[in-house]
Amino acid sequence: MAESPAPQRTRIFAIFGGSAGNLVEWYDWYAYSAFALYFAPVLFPPNDQTTQLLSNSLVFAVGFLMRPIGAWIMGVYADRRGRKAGLTLSVGLMCFGSMIIAAIPPYASVGWVAPALLVVARLLQGLSIGGEYGASATYLSEMASSRHRGFFSSFQYVTLIMGQQVALAVQLVLQATMSDAALESWGWRIPFVIGGVLAVTVLYLRRRLMETESFAKAQESDAPKSSAFSLFRHYPGQAALVIALTAGGTLAFYTYSIYMQKFLVNTTGFSRETATWIMAIALFLYMAMQPLVGALSDIVGRKPLMVGFGVLGVLCTVPIFRALETAGTPFHAFLLVMAALTIVSGYTAINAVVKAELFPAHIRALGVALPYAIANAMFGGTAESVGLFLKSRGQEPMFYWYVTGMIGVSLVAYLWMKDSKAHSLIDKE
Repeated sequence: MAESPAPQRTRIFAIFGGSAGNLVEWYDWYAYSAFALYFAPVLFPPNDQTTQLLSNSLVFAVGFLMRPIGAWIMGVYADRRGRKAGLTLSVGLMCFGSMIIAAIPPYASVGWVAPALLVVARLLQGLSIGGEYGASATYLSEMASSRHRGFFSSFQYVTLIMGQQVALAVQLVLQATMSDAALESWGWRIPFVIGGVLAVTVLYLRRRLMETESFAKAQESDAPKSSAFSLFRHYPGQAALVIALTAGGTLAFYTYSIYMQKFLVNTTGFSRETATWIMAIALFLYMAMQPLVGALSDIVGRKPLMVGFGVLGVLCTVPIFRALETAGTPFHAFLLVMAALTIVSGYTAINAVVKAELFPAHIRALGVALPYAIANAMFGGTAESVGLFLKSRGQEPMFYWYVTGMIGVSLVAYLWMKDSKAHSLIDKE
């Protein structure tokens, strides 16, 4: 199989650089969710907690609606101008969105201008994340050697989860050092300022990254220019497969990692601080699990792990949520959350490399990003809204079956697809 001629040390630095930016991107993205319990009462009209969280989650979903546009624009940009250029631009947009959120005045002062500014900031961040995923997944997959591609590409989700861990760590520190009144008044702005400052550092780091050999060769070839028309005309099967394999996986991921913290407060009945600790510990272990699963895919292939996620997700989602409803202790809840996160690792650790291996270099960033973003806008970004809406209507168990059903849809795709490791277009380059 073909190997990149880049020295191992250079390759590792490049993967670290790409991952460091991904951490900052997702820190900013998750800070929004982690601190929603505090700023929702400040930026939205006075109401009960569930209604405020529902309004906030709808704004969260709006950001996802921008992701397909970001995936389209910046996927084409990364295919034509380079992975490095796309990664740098995405961090800058995320920084701008975070600083807007940090400066939004409260609803009590400016009325509906507050949630309107929040929507603008989320649109910018959605545009950024839409482009980040494709450029990052493509960059990490192309820089990794063929024998360790699953392992190295898994660091996209390691840094993604690490971003959430940093956001939760900031939250725990602020909870320990500030009163609830101070956090709800102005303390929730601190994490967004931190995210903006971190982004400046990563901008410098990403400017020093080397470009991938795959992109350089694609530039020298006579392959057609990357475009959405070219993607769906010449690679409709791969694009449809990415949507199908992403649908259940992204819904499960956002349910278990994002919505779960609110579920533990709003349904199970834990305090906000207890729910934060449960998720912080569970997500740390989940993060450490990703490279192990990625390395396993380098040995047994990608398909068995994705099928395993699909089967266990279909069988276990409803029982896990039913048990969480009545979890009597934080440790009991932690074990159930950990079980859910372990199951979804069969998708998260390898989904980036699977998608990258499906497309040729001249259209890879767009092929990875756009179908993925479409599925995320439909299923990942709406996970909280659907869950909270059904709870507000007294039909919360329907959400458990909804997640189960979508995992089942993706399971059909996993069973139908070829193993991307054995048919990798990156290796053929």
